[in-house]
Amino acid sequence: MSGHSKWAQIKHKKAITDAKKSKIFSKLAAAITVAAREKGDDPDKNPKLRLAIEKAHSFNMPSSNIERAIQKGSGSIEGSQLEELLLEAYGPNGHPLLITAITDNSNRTLSDIKHILSKYGGKLGNQGSVQWMFEQKGKIVLNTPTLSEEEELKLIEIGADDIKKENGEIAVYVPPNELYNIQQKINQLNFPILETSLDFIPKNTQNISTEEKEIYEKLFDELDEQAEVKDIYSTVVF
Repeated sequence: MSGHSKWAQIKHKKAITDAKKSKIFSKLAAAITVAAREKGDDPDKNPKLRLAIEKAHSFNMPSSNIERAIQKGSGSIEGSQLEELLLEAYGPNGHPLLITAITDNSNRTLSDIKHILSKYGGKLGNQGSVQWMFEQKGKIVLNTPTLSEEEELKLIEIGADDIKKENGEIAVYVPPNELYNIQQKINQLNFPILETSLDFIPKNTQNISTEEKEIYEKLFDELDEQAEVKDIYSTVVF
């Protein structure tokens, strides 16, 4: 399976300033609220909620913020009616993108994203135009730079589809419906887990020029700054 570019993953490696922390917390809270509303407020019975909470913890989001977001999703306290969007788009020179967003006003969010894309020569695509180029996978990032051959075999034995080195860490890809079970097995094997997520992985990746990379970095930075954008997936290789 090819590698992939998930901009939030790259951004996570950069220092988080206090000015950005509030915006990040708002995005994390929105993801928790949507997950709790969709399948209930018990993380033991709701894998999507559990993943959202784990991600919030990885950013040191206060427990009170997490609990309030869950309560908004369950309806025990009042909150905005949020919905999750999966947008298909093309970046500069036509490279495919998937953009996820959580919003209380889809028209506003679509307009904002369309405007940002157009600034860099990109555009929104029709439904079904891009998503077929990606495959959803569970991803478990291990907090270790290397694995022995024996350790890799153990991960394959418990259900890993692929193991790759990305950004100095080990990424283990698994079937999406097996993510939680395999995560538990990895814990039992005492591998240090840094992050767990459900990602859209491109079936094929594309190398681009240095000039294009600079344009895409600016585009992704601006999309990431948009308040409702959650994740950005691309076929381009950074």
